[in-house]
Amino acid sequence: MLPAAATDVALKTEWWAAQATPVAAWTLGVSLVLGLVTWQLRAATPAAAMTGAVLAASMMYSSVLVPYDPWHTALVPVLLVSLLAFFSTRVGRTRKERLGTAEKHGGRSAAQVAANLGVAALVSSELLQSWVADAHGFPRLAPEQAPLLVAGLAALAEAAADTVSSELGQVFGGRPRMITTLGLAEPGTDGAISGTGTLAGVAAAAMVSGTGMWALRGDSRMFAAACAGGVFGLLFDSLLGATLERRGWLNNDAVNFLSTLTAAVFALGVLASAG
Repeated sequence: MLPAAATDVALKTEWWAAQATPVAAWTLGVSLVLGLVTWQLRAATPAAAMTGAVLAASMMYSSVLVPYDPWHTALVPVLLVSLLAFFSTRVGRTRKERLGTAEKHGGRSAAQVAANLGVAALVSSELLQSWVADAHGFPRLAPEQAPLLVAGLAALAEAAADTVSSELGQVFGGRPRMITTLGLAEPGTDGAISGTGTLAGVAAAAMVSGTGMWALRGDSRMFAAACAGGVFGLLFDSLLGATLERRGWLNNDAVNFLSTLTAAVFALGVLASAG
């Protein structure tokens, strides 16, 4: 994912740097600051912070609309996903350390960041081929390609929902139940869910979808499809955890990647069914 996103960023930086706009400066500057802050807060390793910065820059570029406003790009939902992950992982850390489920003190790895944000970046980068020139020579999104923005937003919503539901569920959810059998399980067990954790995840998906709708100048259909995709991906994540991950066929990064991908596809399906 990183080579693809880095190539995408390099090409778009070259294009935008030749235009009389602040797009390249804002995109590279903000994504770099976001990466540095994440690293300094020990929320991610240096490699993970760099990976996150590149993926964030790619998503910001791919969601540029004219007239340009950095706060009306994918920056806003990406920033919210990062904040939700940061604070939820630190809630009840002492309890999580006793359970052996606390995040490492060095923060998330590059693979974890790529697994959570990679699908959103890759889906959005496809928009590069769909630019059309307006009267001023600047690119704008072709209307028929807007669903890809919704798919990317759904992937971000799932990433936030998964982290929040898992982290808060371990602290406030009590004894969870397996999604496949409804039998009681220990907190932190792959595929175990709780009512509190699930509700927290749904709330996180709605928050990311709502802020994304505003930032991307979307409408209620964008919010509904992205939120539905995020929630569906959250449940699919638990199902994969209870089956393929517990059997050792998938690791957690693979589960996260497939869940965000499922969220994106489901969101597209919601849009298609709604006409």
